[in-house]
Amino acid sequence: MENEIHWVLDVSFREDDSRIRRGNTAGNMTAVRHITLTMLRKEQACKKGIKAKRFKAALNTDYAEKVLLTVFKTFMRLPCFLGFIL
Repeated sequence: MENEIHWVLDVSFREDDSRIRRGNTAGNMTAVRHITLTMLRKEQACKKGIKAKRFKAALNTDYAEKVLLTVFKTFMRLPCFLGFIL
């Protein structure tokens, strides 16, 4: 499982080619990539790979919004958010 995540991050985000080295930036970008990977995996309407979904979200703001809302709706079902109203 752990190797699969690293493989997907490398193929989809070219993580191994990243030249980010200063301070905590590398760790922060790794966290952002993991969150993005989770968001793209949760979005089920588009039956494409992670790399294709990422590209589609970059070109289509409606699709990017859909990806973000899919994850937001998932988090809203957590017990800590049950009393939260939009």
